[in-house]
Amino acid sequence: MAVKKILIEPNKLLREVSQPVKEVNKEIQSLMDDMLETMYSANGIGLAAIQIGIPKNLIVIDLLTKEKKKDPIFFVNPKIIKKSAKKSKYEEGCLSIPNLFAEVQRPSECEIEYLDYVGKKKNLKATGLLATCIQHEIDHLKGILFIDYLSKLKRDIILKKLSKQKLEQKRLVI
Repeated sequence: MAVKKILIEPNKLLREVSQPVKEVNKEIQSLMDDMLETMYSANGIGLAAIQIGIPKNLIVIDLLTKEKKKDPIFFVNPKIIKKSAKKSKYEEGCLSIPNLFAEVQRPSECEIEYLDYVGKKKNLKATGLLATCIQHEIDHLKGILFIDYLSKLKRDIILKKLSKQKLEQKRLVI
């Protein structure tokens, strides 16, 4: 397993639509293992393959907390087949928009079809944080970021802060 570099907004790859995976094989499993390692090393709970520059319909999620052990879920070609009309708000962040957060409203429940780590077809009904995380990551596969749900003013503020963060990282202190 290897930790990969996470793309940071603005990056045109983050706006690309990812392509379906034709077959779950060793190469795809190795990629998902790398994605999981990358996500853990960045202290995230979800990561889409496009975030490491690979436009494939792959997502890894693990809602681990200090009380819970690692329990990753691997999603190959995930597709939301049902969303609830009821909405919920969560403060979302993104590994591609580091250290910046905003409240986003999404359906509070969703049902998803996907292939698992070994290529077995699965169905999952998700609620709460898991539903939000799944929707957030599937958005990545469509080239959508959580900031796209914000007002222009809020989005501009986040992008300005992100730009400032990048400038501060490039400065050399001697």
